[in-house]
Amino acid sequence: MSPMLITILLGVAVMLVLAVAMGWILGWANVAFHVDVDPKVAELTDTLPGANCGACGFAGCAEYASHLADGSAQPGACTQANAEINAAIAQILGVAAAETHPHKAVVHCAAHWEQRLGSHNYAGEPSCAAAHLITGTQGCVYGCLGQGDCAAVCPHDAIHVIDGLATVDYAKCVGCRKCEAVCPRHLIQVIPFKTTRTVVVACANPDFGPDVKAVCTIGCIGCTACSRNNGAFKMEKNLPVLDYETFEGNAPEHVITVEKCPSGILLFLDDEEPDDHITDVVQAPTE
Repeated sequence: MSPMLITILLGVAVMLVLAVAMGWILGWANVAFHVDVDPKVAELTDTLPGANCGACGFAGCAEYASHLADGSAQPGACTQANAEINAAIAQILGVAAAETHPHKAVVHCAAHWEQRLGSHNYAGEPSCAAAHLITGTQGCVYGCLGQGDCAAVCPHDAIHVIDGLATVDYAKCVGCRKCEAVCPRHLIQVIPFKTTRTVVVACANPDFGPDVKAVCTIGCIGCTACSRNNGAFKMEKNLPVLDYETFEGNAPEHVITVEKCPSGILLFLDDEEPDDHITDVVQAPTE
């Protein structure tokens, strides 16, 4: 037998021994370190959408399922679960099905470049996080910076910057909260759409009217017309706010409130109409 053949056979033998040894070690480890998984957790994990978006407050669907199973989390936190999924979760847990609604992102700003007064000539790193740190980036220190950090993190291509304004595509948005978390000015909020149509206050500037108008042509002037005529709107720091946990977007009185807003910063949003964030604005008469 030639030395080369002996070397080859020896190498094969060594590899075979190593393979058998590693197989035995892995088999032993599988038994020694085995952790029993609650069948309920596995069933819940399979039932959840599997998006692992983190909107429920947990790292992913498996972690949420684990907390559901041990009672440390409540059903209904998944923003992507429909009525069928929620019913299945309730059946697994032996509880009543949670009432949930689709969650979508809204942007509390409506000003495009041409509606912003003062300078907006930022030429630094194309990032909202960076621009937010620079004094004088634009006249309104509360408005959308338009650098697209929100669009960059969206896993569903559901938000884009259009003429300097973050704009949500409601046909794609699933309420994963990634855009909400990354906005340095906290202009993005994920809310429940209890009806297909809802209202958003598209301004975040809490200054008094003259100061707002000095930096934006459509900013809220804090006139309180909405809160005086509609109990759903509450004034906080010169801005109307809505409690979306109780707000019903289709109520007739909201149409009147939107129509009477002199600044036009109350917008109707429709999750079936992707462009409603910038187009479905009911303006009050100018006289």
